[in-house]
Amino acid sequence: MYIVAFAIAYALFRYQCKHDGDVEMSAEETQDIFIFTILFLLLFARVFSCLFYSDTRYYLTHPWMMFWPFRNGKFVGLPGMSYHGGVVGTIIGGLIVTRRHKRDFLQLADIAVAAIPLGYTFGRLGNFLNAELYGRATASPLGMIFPGAERFSSTLPWVRELADKVGLPYIQGAMVNLPRHPSQLYEAFFEGVVLFLILWFIVRPMKRRKGLPHGIVFACYLFGYGFFRFLIEYCRQPDADIGYVISFGEGSENIALFTSFLNISKGQVFCLVMMLLGLALGLFVFWRREHECNRENRKAQGTAEGRGN
Repeated sequence: MYIVAFAIAYALFRYQCKHDGDVEMSAEETQDIFIFTILFLLLFARVFSCLFYSDTRYYLTHPWMMFWPFRNGKFVGLPGMSYHGGVVGTIIGGLIVTRRHKRDFLQLADIAVAAIPLGYTFGRLGNFLNAELYGRATASPLGMIFPGAERFSSTLPWVRELADKVGLPYIQGAMVNLPRHPSQLYEAFFEGVVLFLILWFIVRPMKRRKGLPHGIVFACYLFGYGFFRFLIEYCRQPDADIGYVISFGEGSENIALFTSFLNISKGQVFCLVMMLLGLALGLFVFWRREHECNRENRKAQGTAEGRGN
């Protein structure tokens, strides 16, 4: 699914280069930029996962283990990638490689993020097929039972109540696998398909039609993804060893159930940061354009006055 996601993003990037007329770029240059940026994406996605969602102290004292694919003599690959870390890596890698190619980072970022959500959809479908990153327990008709999900004791009142609501048979005292929100599919739809449609068919044409500054599509992507992900996180179960980082609401001790909008996960904190960065970037690109226009006007006015004298 990573390969599918990158291939879709690359194809849509090249489509824009060929048909929109905003930027001319050879396939070789595009590939160089993509490969370099993807390497940074994977690097930071892994580092963020280890430092923010795993045993931070262990990885700080054993940094080489972040990329060591064996555990207890078995090949396990690199389990754990942080999306928000991938965003940071993509930005850093993009800044470096666009500077090397003497390209406008914000201009290329606008082209890239218009394509990324559709590729991201397939990443979340991969999570669904792996039955991982499932959501909280729910009695919703959308709830699904994931084979590897944590089971709960039927001695707990809330477990019996939820099982009875959905008609799930159980033996008193047994461990019950409750239905969960398929949060991977929610993310694939809203953070993937819906965000792609907004950026591709609304923001992108509006930028070209109204001459909006470079970086505005990127700003909308940061805010839009952060907004959708923040809301969907209420359906997604936080990591058991982390729980909530902000717990002002009731029932914060039970992360398997949604109990309050005031209980905020670490992922939601990162999403809030993304939304703020999106707003800040949007204000910055308009301010920069206004500043450049004023400078050009002053320069033209000075030239005209010089000729008059």
